[in-house]
Amino acid sequence: MTEDRRPARRRWAQRGAGADGGALSLYVAVCAAALVILVGIVLDLGGRLRAVERADARAQEAARVASQQLDLDALLQGKGYRIAGQQAAADAADAYLRSYNLTGQTRLVDDHTVEVRATGTYTTALLGAVLPDFTHLQVHGYGKATLVHGITEAENG
Repeated sequence: MTEDRRPARRRWAQRGAGADGGALSLYVAVCAAALVILVGIVLDLGGRLRAVERADARAQEAARVASQQLDLDALLQGKGYRIAGQQAAADAADAYLRSYNLTGQTRLVDDHTVEVRATGTYTTALLGAVLPDFTHLQVHGYGKATLVHGITEAENG
């Protein structure tokens, strides 16, 4: 047996690429793509959570606006405080939600309580560039308000 007296660097260079040639490049490319998708998921789903939080807040405010639509005739006749009706509440809530690019459904539960469900979209920042089906994510919010009055404590009616 003869011992190879070439320096180690030269022996590695002469072996050539062999069967593993380019495997590291492919591995880095696959890992980089997976990392971009993972960062996109974290970034955009976090953004969607913030959008849902804002939709909830807007729906709550829309419900409050809708509950402030008083039936003035009933109030002047001494019949107490009550919401003017489904249409008045819905119009007020829709006008408020439109200013934030949201749509909504308003439901009058009784003469004093109104519920609002808001719907909007969140436009993805990174995920849509990698996965074309995920450019917009739908968000929903819910709010409920009850009309109360009183000086020292809340009263209904």
